[in-house]
Amino acid sequence: MTKASINLQELRRKIYRKAKTEKHWRFWGLYCHICKKEVLEEAYRLAKANDGAPGVDGKSFDDIEAEGVEGFLEGIRQELLERSYRPLPNRRVEIPKGNGKTRTLGIPTVKDRVVQGALKLILEPIFEAEFKDCSYGYRPKRHAHQAIDRVTKGILHGLTRVVDVDLSGYFDNIRHHILLEKIARRVQDDEIMHLIKLILKANGKKGVPQGGIISPLLSNLYLNEVDEMMERAMEVTRRNGYYNLDFIRSADDMVILIHGHPKEDGLIQKVQKRLKEELDKLEIQMNMEKTKVVNLRKGDCFSFLGFDIRLNKNREGKTYVSKTPRKKKQQEIGKRVKSVLKANWNKPLKEVIQAVNSVIRGWVNYFRIGNSNSAFNKVRDYIERKVRKFVMRRKKLKGFGWKKRSREDIYEKWCLYNDYQIRYIRPKATPSR
Repeated sequence: MTKASINLQELRRKIYRKAKTEKHWRFWGLYCHICKKEVLEEAYRLAKANDGAPGVDGKSFDDIEAEGVEGFLEGIRQELLERSYRPLPNRRVEIPKGNGKTRTLGIPTVKDRVVQGALKLILEPIFEAEFKDCSYGYRPKRHAHQAIDRVTKGILHGLTRVVDVDLSGYFDNIRHHILLEKIARRVQDDEIMHLIKLILKANGKKGVPQGGIISPLLSNLYLNEVDEMMERAMEVTRRNGYYNLDFIRSADDMVILIHGHPKEDGLIQKVQKRLKEELDKLEIQMNMEKTKVVNLRKGDCFSFLGFDIRLNKNREGKTYVSKTPRKKKQQEIGKRVKSVLKANWNKPLKEVIQAVNSVIRGWVNYFRIGNSNSAFNKVRDYIERKVRKFVMRRKKLKGFGWKKRSREDIYEKWCLYNDYQIRYIRPKATPSR
């Protein structure tokens, strides 16, 4: 995959350096960059790399490629230059959450993805210069494994009491007027502000749609002052050079780690109170039924970014942080494999296995940093049985074909994914505090 052009890279670097060195500078003259051919081309390339289903207009990337990408992008450019661009509402898709509830995913049209992508390319360097080390979700060169690594380090340093925070419908309840005020603190460009307002209002009076290209950036900006407050609290509660408090956030998934010593008991109530006060300013509610305080030293467990996290002891009696895939996540991969097999019923076995492998590989690569051997064995056995049964049913036979096909056939001849090895890989650049 080719990278962004040198000119665009240099522009983003200059914007970032300016935003980093001049904290109160308000950027103007940005709209002209959104309209540049190279910016729109890069936005299209990134959107196409993520693929995705068509929006409400029904146009896919294949349709656009058939009609001609150059003409498509030039049409967008002219609409932006003439100020006639109007985003369409997102196509709403209900995604099951596994607890009987659903999550609404908003799918923009390809045209709207390109415009949002161009906007993000120009605005992201401004706000990245302000974002805090405790924030990991949807950010360049940051990922969930770094957040998990920071949680692990904090627990091993004695921060064994955890406030597991749950927000009620975060993305759906972001207030547009508050968000626009936050953007305007660094952006003094009426045309940019109007474009953002059009994108927001196209999908309702409040909220940013999950699935929008620019939504992750905006959702991080909305909570940036919460991050600032929590980082100040970390410094204020620091004693003798040691942290008694840590805060880790990935999008709307956040945890507060507090030292296990009894003299820090008061911190638990104080930090929850301050967090609630800050969220109230944003008109975001904590789900008090799901927000809980756990004590890892007493055998409690909490979930973060798909892992169940607890303290365990090894055979030598040494304490370590156990990270295992949540049962819900194990069930989800089984359902996804099942749906892939169903969707590829009439395709050649080689293509079926490739489709199954692409699903398994991503799931295993995510969870292989934890203590996942037991979960991996269960998942591998389940998938093997499903694939065996799939093949037998296509031949109108019963059973799993244990006698007809050995494991060597399935993993060596059919090439079903079989790399379930645990790898304790250190993140390349774990952000420091």
